Amino acid sequence: MPGADSVQAITLANGLRVIVWSDHDIPNVALYNWVRVGSRNEAPGITGLAHFFEHMMFNGTSRRAPGEFDRQMEAQGGANNAFTSDDVTVYQDWFPRSALELVFDLEADRLANLAFDPEVVESERGVVFSERRFSVEDNNPSFLFEQVQSTAFVAHPYQIPTIGWPSDIRAWKLEDLRAFFHTYYAPNNCTLVVVGDVTPEEVFGLARRWLEPIPRREPPPPVRTREPQQLGEKRVRVERKAQTPLLQVAYKAPAADDPGGPALNLLLSVLGEGDSSRLHRELVETQKLAIDVRAIWNESLDPGLAWFMLALPEGGDPAALEQALDAQLQRVVAEGVTAAELQRAKNLAAAAFWNSLATIDGKARLLGEYEVMQGGWQKLFDAPVTYEAVTREQVQAAARELLQVRRRTVGVLQPRLSSPTPDGAADPEPTEESP
Repeated sequence: MPGADSVQAITLANGLRVIVWSDHDIPNVALYNWVRVGSRNEAPGITGLAHFFEHMMFNGTSRRAPGEFDRQMEAQGGANNAFTSDDVTVYQDWFPRSALELVFDLEADRLANLAFDPEVVESERGVVFSERRFSVEDNNPSFLFEQVQSTAFVAHPYQIPTIGWPSDIRAWKLEDLRAFFHTYYAPNNCTLVVVGDVTPEEVFGLARRWLEPIPRREPPPPVRTREPQQLGEKRVRVERKAQTPLLQVAYKAPAADDPGGPALNLLLSVLGEGDSSRLHRELVETQKLAIDVRAIWNESLDPGLAWFMLALPEGGDPAALEQALDAQLQRVVAEGVTAAELQRAKNLAAAAFWNSLATIDGKARLLGEYEVMQGGWQKLFDAPVTYEAVTREQVQAAARELLQVRRRTVGVLQPRLSSPTPDGAADPEPTEESP
């Protein structure tokens, strides 16, 4: 792999950070705009606004009608997408290099001139509400995830779901949208990553032409709240229509840039990545208490959560599964992992890393993740050596630090037994009304 000298970065006069990685294998380009705003930057009453702008940024400016962003890009053979997390909103463009200047024009236009047409706002409000119903209200794992996350945090805004609470989605006002946009969608709150058939000189030139004239703004207010230490286990029980029970266990975990991050990722890989993982072999194949097991660390700007997510067979016993899960987790705390398990986890991490770097899209994603979440894109080039150097002792230490019962939140979703109404019909599932 080329070294860090294959990447060049500058900060424009208005504070916009621009990072370029030339890759001339194919005549295409991937452009990611990382905006440092997510549900972490929200408060009661305006939850979901970060995600809402993921929609609004495609819905017209003072220069272009709604949908014109997509139409112009697609006419040049390009495509785009976006996603929102607790910490960031990321806009992704993929296009032939012949469309490079057009894409800079499009990105500059929506950052500088986004429109707030009331009819468009109301239309997208309905779209977001429908998305919440589909992705959360009608999705049992996501519904339980939301309940556990909002219980795990008592002070920090990580308790806020990325998509927002229904009453807030219904109540946003135009002035809320304008204030949020002008606070967070400033060039000095963005990092632009461009990878592909380009040179740093031409990208920097286009950035200066199209984006540097956009004035910088006052830096957004920092997130001052720090989650207080959790001193006891929390539990959530949900009963709703479901075919099978679910068990989710969320442990308080460090921030993404924590030096122990590689050991923690390898620990979770040993425990819950793939059919050869320890928890899958023990809980799914041997004891047959679960039908699916996953272990995930939400790598976040502030200390967040590491999750164990388990699905049970129909009629399964969550209490028995939790007891078996605890036995396996305490075993790894007491005994650590084997050399073979650690090597398998390192092999999986290396394969994922190199597969990502095989594409311009993967390069753009990783550059942005390391720059925004890990403290600098340069750390990307140290990752293979850093992961390979992790020892069994470090993985066991990560287990001891993470897997403390007093620092976890346990969620159980139990299928609800329908109770007859006076006319003999089953009770309807409660739902939220659309705005």
